[in-house]
Amino acid sequence: MEEVREYRALFAVDIAGSSGRGDVALGLIRRALWDALHESFTLSGVDWGQCLRHDLGDGMRLVAPAGTPETSLIHPLVHELTARLRAHNLLAGPPTRIRLRMALHAGSVRVDPDGTVTGRPLEVLARLLDAEPARTALALAPEATTALLVSEHFHETAVCQGRPGIDPASFRRVDVREKEFARSAWLHVPAYGGAPQDAGSPADHAASEAKTPAGETKMINKASGHGVIYALANGTMNIGGKK
Repeated sequence: MEEVREYRALFAVDIAGSSGRGDVALGLIRRALWDALHESFTLSGVDWGQCLRHDLGDGMRLVAPAGTPETSLIHPLVHELTARLRAHNLLAGPPTRIRLRMALHAGSVRVDPDGTVTGRPLEVLARLLDAEPARTALALAPEATTALLVSEHFHETAVCQGRPGIDPASFRRVDVREKEFARSAWLHVPAYGGAPQDAGSPADHAASEAKTPAGETKMINKASGHGVIYALANGTMNIGGKK
């Protein structure tokens, strides 16, 4: 029997810092995330019932129905999901707050009659979901709720076109090296207008602080869509845009 493959858009999420919270908290987090995903997919025009879903324990992998516009998985889906998780976090205590890593890719996969999906694109998706750039983005921006990595292919087909609701300038190219996977990808942190790496690495911050004159205090604020604001206590303010 000839193998039948289908081109599908692939989406995966993983709850950051989920370990060590206990079974009760994890159960509440999972339910809140599943509800937010369901609502966001529905509002984005993606048929939740037709998505092939795989529970990852502290996350989920979803294979969109054939023919789903790839752009819809960024906007409005990613932005709807981020908004719902922010609303959840406003009312949640620390044990049940959700911060999310997300990954997007698309490619030709095998879909069996029982809903099993296999193929190299799923491996790429898994590497993106585990990749260090998204972990670092959340670590550098503790106020951020989500961080998204999209593959080079997905970026070309869904981001570069500049469709309404998708700003190509808010995506930053990063290098991903996970196991045998070594490629470029694109990082987007919703509501930051770009990746927190624009603010420099922790080493850059340390070097900058070392240059601050004695007696002066430097404040670093990430301003949504406007780069980073560096203000010294003596009243001097320098505003740096995206690099």
